[in-house]
Amino acid sequence: MTGFAVERIEARILDIPTIRPHKLSFGSISRQSPVIVQLWLKNGACGFGEAATIGGPSWNEESPESILHAITQYLAPALLGEFGGGFESALARMDRACKGNAFAKSAIEMALVDAVARTLNMPAWQLLGGKVHQSLPLAWTLASGDVARDLQEAHLRLEQKRHHIFKIKIGARAPEDDVAHVSQIARGLQGKATLTVDVNQAWDGNTARRYLPPLVEAGVTLIEQPVARWNVEALRSLTATLDGALIMADETVCTPQDAFMLASLKASHVFSLKVAKHGGLVRTRKIAAVAEAADIGWYGGTMLETTLGSAASAHVFSTLSAQHHGCELFGPQLLVDDIVEQQMPITNFALQLPDGPGFGVEVSLAQLNRFDRARQGQAPVHVDMAPANPTAA
Repeated sequence: MTGFAVERIEARILDIPTIRPHKLSFGSISRQSPVIVQLWLKNGACGFGEAATIGGPSWNEESPESILHAITQYLAPALLGEFGGGFESALARMDRACKGNAFAKSAIEMALVDAVARTLNMPAWQLLGGKVHQSLPLAWTLASGDVARDLQEAHLRLEQKRHHIFKIKIGARAPEDDVAHVSQIARGLQGKATLTVDVNQAWDGNTARRYLPPLVEAGVTLIEQPVARWNVEALRSLTATLDGALIMADETVCTPQDAFMLASLKASHVFSLKVAKHGGLVRTRKIAAVAEAADIGWYGGTMLETTLGSAASAHVFSTLSAQHHGCELFGPQLLVDDIVEQQMPITNFALQLPDGPGFGVEVSLAQLNRFDRARQGQAPVHVDMAPANPTAA
């Protein structure tokens, strides 16, 4: 097994502009800054991993800079010379070397899985339990903040047969304005699409109880993280009482322990799964197992990764139960360019999973160099903060 030993790990930050501003409850981003990991085994196999945050540290405690530091200073040294094929043991070694830092650990574990799968000349899903889905319905997020532009985007994607599930980002404005915004989009789509909203933790419990019913009346069927991650009681109450739509936990469900707690309290109908926030592909499957045991659905979330991270997520999502609500691995479409030779195809509103070795996509070294922050001399990413919302939690 010496050929599977980890020989070298490198990481870099990329800066890739988005095709338009992406507005969330806490601000607006116009650039994504993923951390890309490249890992070599002694047998010569090379794997790639990715950790992307939305808006730097505005989404959670990790930033591109902290992810890079954790990888280069603590996590990579803990794995050099160690057996790369034992994913659980690699996670345990990283846990001993560095507490928390789920995004950083996820990027390294992703590169390990890719390298081992390429060594064995098999797709990564074969190492993750076996494929159940060949494709997944693919959602698109409407987050320009402008009704006319959002509707133009939605109609174009319907005509192209790329998306008929649309998530609307809300929470930056007054709740009544958000309801009006969503209602206008719902009327403009005239029942041609499934609608979900993401409040990104912006409301307190009473605001959510007051304004979620009008959103459901407008046609929304899935509501993501309407309250702060700590406000589990409000999630439980909304899950028990809201009619006509499902409550989805995102920021509140990061670890298997979080998943068990929410399941025990019946505080969510759906879990938003994101490989980075769970600390990797293996731990994503553990959270999905809790969901399946508790009769909770899952949704394949995104941190707006490139095709690399999106393909890795697609591989693990392909192994999960049939009780799902699609995925939103649209990150590559939001970026002005990608880092792979060829993107995953989208056919009849569904993302088609790649079956080549590893994650089934080939990373372009030229593109990595093109967007490398160290080569371009870019400043760290900043988020244009949204105006203060007096009703936000």
